[in-house]
Amino acid sequence: MSIEDQLRDKITQECEKLILRHHEYHNNLHAEWSRARARMTGVPPKVIQTPEYWSIDRKFNPFYVKSKAAAIAKSIAKKIADGTYVPNDPFTKVIPKANGGTRQLTIYQIPDAAVSKYFYSRLLAKNKHRFSSFSYAYRNDRNVHFAIQDITVDLSLDARAFIAEFDFSDFFGSIGHEYLFAQLHQNGFLVSEEDERIIRAFLSKRERGIPQGTSISLFLANLTCWKLDKSFEMEGLKFARYADDTVVWSPDYAAICRAFTCIEAFSREAGVPINPSKSDGISLLARKGLTTEIASKEQFDFLGYSIGVDRVAIREKAEKRIKKQISYLLYKNLIQPLKHTPLRGLIIPANDKDKALLSAISQIRRYLYGGLLHRDIVEYINGRRRTLHFKGIMSFYPLLSDEDQLRALDGWLLSVIDRSIQKRSKLLLAHRFDRRRSFPFKVKRANIVEEYRRRRIKGKRLLEVPSFTLIYRALQRGLRESGIEYVMHPESNKYAYINA
Repeated sequence: MSIEDQLRDKITQECEKLILRHHEYHNNLHAEWSRARARMTGVPPKVIQTPEYWSIDRKFNPFYVKSKAAAIAKSIAKKIADGTYVPNDPFTKVIPKANGGTRQLTIYQIPDAAVSKYFYSRLLAKNKHRFSSFSYAYRNDRNVHFAIQDITVDLSLDARAFIAEFDFSDFFGSIGHEYLFAQLHQNGFLVSEEDERIIRAFLSKRERGIPQGTSISLFLANLTCWKLDKSFEMEGLKFARYADDTVVWSPDYAAICRAFTCIEAFSREAGVPINPSKSDGISLLARKGLTTEIASKEQFDFLGYSIGVDRVAIREKAEKRIKKQISYLLYKNLIQPLKHTPLRGLIIPANDKDKALLSAISQIRRYLYGGLLHRDIVEYINGRRRTLHFKGIMSFYPLLSDEDQLRALDGWLLSVIDRSIQKRSKLLLAHRFDRRRSFPFKVKRANIVEEYRRRRIKGKRLLEVPSFTLIYRALQRGLRESGIEYVMHPESNKYAYINA
């Protein structure tokens, strides 16, 4: 297939992805707007928005670009063959960070994004065997969960280990171009003149750094870290690197000190500064209760997980994000519609039924389980169902082992449901609707699981309270029988584990 045909396919695929994303946004917006109108009065009109950069140039608009894909591909293929191709100016979006800083996201026009993706795929196909086995990001043969599994299995072999944690400041924006091209030429990578021209074209308007947000930069990020990975391997160190997020470990303190020598040398040569505020340095990781001669800790955070010698948990920051989303779903359905005077809420419980509670439980279940019902999960765990498709938030964390954390989350969920119901009862009373002696307001917290389970709606147990522990048990069965890639969420590689 000619490069023109391949580019046409890439452009079309990129357009179809963005069109589908826009349709899903529109459908979700309409569904949420319809639910809001059913809950309360005074809902503002539905406003459909498009990305701000669509109005800058038509080649950001997937509907336009798809209609012109063949002509655009022909024009770009000719420029690539002539050696004159340069991407159009991208749209730069400033994204705030949780720590108060910002990062720049570069959004290229769709044809340029397709070129970037085409050459990324071509470069990766020729060179992925050159990258370290312990480099897990931006590859089609590695993923975040492989990294977590490799770390936890290795750490479990010893009661303690020294770990080195470090982070770089503005990794993508700081990489020196001279260093990058030296790595490209010196380390056996298979790169054609055409490949290099395209790389230089995407970097031509920058004095240093690589654009964050385009495919070819993913290859260049791993390329930049090749020498760092190799230095760890030559020192006999064990490590896992996901983009610029790296952890190194060893039972030998002298060896872990050499890791920092490698890191400092890489930082100096590549021009990428170490971020001291996010780099915990060297620590002793030890099993809980084990006496140590120096200060130690029981776990460290890596990506979205908290990892110890004998446990894997959801890290605190990610756990708070999950709790926040569930709390919002309860507030939106049970409390917000009743907070206004005069009353705006349209769903008033009656005859031991509360449609708002059904909506809240259904949305929490969808968030945790991804559309699965309690019955589906139980049947899968018990072997009466052979397959299950995992798509909820918990499928982003398939390698958990800390059951105490999951039981605590189940307890928290019951507590927040109970508090929300009692708050709803008080708000209803303020509007002169006394429902304190009817379901669900009369149910004590200790009885919520059983009482909600007994209720049937159109013959189905739709009020069953979701359980973190239950979906964990299903994920464990899926892991044992089918492996990580079967149970992990389809969008795992795009999930913001680094910010979780």
